[in-house]
Amino acid sequence: MTVAKPPVAGAAPAGPDPDELEALDAYSRAVAGVAERLAPSVANLRITRATRHGRMPAGAGSGVVLTPDGFVLTSAHVVAGRGRGGRATFVDGRELSFTVVGRDPFSDLAVVRTEARDLSPAVLGDAERLRVGQLVVAIGNPHGFAGSVTAGVVSALGRSLPARAGRNVRIIDNVIQTDASLNPGNSGGALVNGRGEVVGVNTAVAGIGLGLAVPINAATRNVVVALMTDGRVRRAYIGIAGGPRPLPPRARAELGAEAAVEVVEVVSGSPANRAGVRAEDLIVSLDGEPVGDVDALQRLMTGELIGRRVPVSVFRGSRLVELELTPAELTQT
Repeated sequence: MTVAKPPVAGAAPAGPDPDELEALDAYSRAVAGVAERLAPSVANLRITRATRHGRMPAGAGSGVVLTPDGFVLTSAHVVAGRGRGGRATFVDGRELSFTVVGRDPFSDLAVVRTEARDLSPAVLGDAERLRVGQLVVAIGNPHGFAGSVTAGVVSALGRSLPARAGRNVRIIDNVIQTDASLNPGNSGGALVNGRGEVVGVNTAVAGIGLGLAVPINAATRNVVVALMTDGRVRRAYIGIAGGPRPLPPRARAELGAEAAVEVVEVVSGSPANRAGVRAEDLIVSLDGEPVGDVDALQRLMTGELIGRRVPVSVFRGSRLVELELTPAELTQT
């Protein structure tokens, strides 16, 4: 039997475990590799606004290059306001003027365009493939010539974030929460996975040591394409305020659904008002799609519904009522 010798007083502590050092080095290499790959694709945006005395500073943020010919993705709140433009600075020292192509406050995404034709575009990934605990790197460019990099993990998925434009409020779905800290000026920058793919756009600080990012997924890709081509995103509007409500047992058995959206308020003169929707109605489907909660109803409010008559099924009292309404276009006023 071998007896371990007691530690000698005053002796130096044992060195770090070689396996731990190797793991740490692998982590460092992953983060450094992502940072080096993305740095040329992340710009510092210095925002200016038009005044009677010329253009004046109006804030700063970051942006992610989408295409070689100058399209850059950022946060809508970074370029909010009329007459906004500014200068984009890259790590290679270039400084280029940009104009706002389009912004969508309801997703907190915007697209600007610089004068360049040879930028280094980032690769867009898919946030739907993220898992809690996965390595992510937040990359911004708050100072222009030197990027800001923080690393962490996905700490939560499926968060919601309210976005307001005028009197209207929508919910940004599937927001990513991470403990990769967001530095001042990082809004509009990239949240990147270990493969160097942009999976989110950094948008807000959620608390000490926590940040939120708008996900890159099929829905936000459609938003980006609409901003690049049309400068805006069209969404349908029916004019109700509502909340989730479990269906009564009889309705569950009849409809094969568990929940619906209870109408709390109907806006006067709105499409829902003209169609005969009433407060306390339970909306169970719209255009043939089940509506189990407000998020599901909101996801149906796409531009394709604007001006088209669509069926809506509501549970009223003890019976199912079939109505038809024609959604209008949601405005930002």
